[in-house]
Amino acid sequence: MTDSPIASVDLVHIALPTRREHKWTGLTEPIGGYVLVKMTDRDGATGWGEAPALKDWGGEFGRYFGESPGTTMEVIRSHLAPAVVGAVPGDIVDLHARMDRIIKGFPYAKAAVEFAAYDLAGKQCGLPVHRLLGGAARKAIPVTHSIGLLGFEEAEREVAKVVEEGIKTIKIKIGVDPDRDVEMVERIRATVGPKTTLCVDANQGYATPGEAIRTFRKIEHCELKYFEQPVEGIARLAEVARAIDAPVMADESAWNAHDVIQIVEKRAAQIVSIYTTKPGGLFKAMEVAAVCRAAGIVCNVNGSVETGIGNLANIQLAAAAPAVTLSCVVPVSTPAEALGGRVGGVYYKDDLIAAPMRLVDGAIVLPEGPGMGIPADEAKIARYTVRA
Repeated sequence: MTDSPIASVDLVHIALPTRREHKWTGLTEPIGGYVLVKMTDRDGATGWGEAPALKDWGGEFGRYFGESPGTTMEVIRSHLAPAVVGAVPGDIVDLHARMDRIIKGFPYAKAAVEFAAYDLAGKQCGLPVHRLLGGAARKAIPVTHSIGLLGFEEAEREVAKVVEEGIKTIKIKIGVDPDRDVEMVERIRATVGPKTTLCVDANQGYATPGEAIRTFRKIEHCELKYFEQPVEGIARLAEVARAIDAPVMADESAWNAHDVIQIVEKRAAQIVSIYTTKPGGLFKAMEVAAVCRAAGIVCNVNGSVETGIGNLANIQLAAAAPAVTLSCVVPVSTPAEALGGRVGGVYYKDDLIAAPMRLVDGAIVLPEGPGMGIPADEAKIARYTVRA
């Protein structure tokens, strides 16, 4: 065991090739063009983190702001990296204090640095990150497959294959047009049958609570697990929650523990989607989970379709946070040589981790290796680096 301090923080801008276009309401750029952080201690050990930064992703009513690869790299290079050099990787409270003193906001940039610190700390002490977070509440993470905004026939083909592969929950992106949305949900339910769990996510796409409520009433016969973020704004979300029987999930409205307190006060949602990135890292995501658990809100883990580097942080959180009991919208990160034509949970043609995540009976088996659990593949990282 060692507590060797952080010696350097390096950045890599990567772009993974996607299996198919994956979009949701409000997204205007491709997934997979993200920033990696490589943190090295004075003994030469390394840890990796990822900022799946998207300029279109920033909470409700401008409360938070989108981060691009360019802004993320500038913030880390000019502010965060100099602030954390010399810190002990496992002293996460000090790490966050250093980052928050030097610059306000930029949770995705801070999360990427923190992931690398957790990965490095776990390797220093020979423990997986979920042990550093308090231990595993579960050892298998059920996967929800998101079909994005696809055409009807393509969506039907994909969900049929995903169910055949053992995935038990499917998320349908809606919030585009009520008539299109109703037809899509009905067609997906007819394709997968009654045993597959379905949920819908509007990404704040409906103009008013009334439009969201009317649309949901037309699809509630399809037996939906939850209605995710139908409208923008906590107060408006609460209007929908009061009007329908299915649980409402908060996503864009729930970035950090303070947001969840407001959601609880307004009775705006029964479910919160927790990210490792929106609050600024695993440490603060566990705070979100603790507030939810105290309030009786159940959770899943969601994200921005991370590569394997960032997705390992998702899996560690989903294992460690007791409030996270639902199926999680996370990739099944898989390098090209291990894909074998699989589609369930697969959004990229290749990945940046040295071994595939294991999917058993529709759930990712929690990796038990030190740090984030599966090493980074530095050759793959070099292959997919974006050259300036």
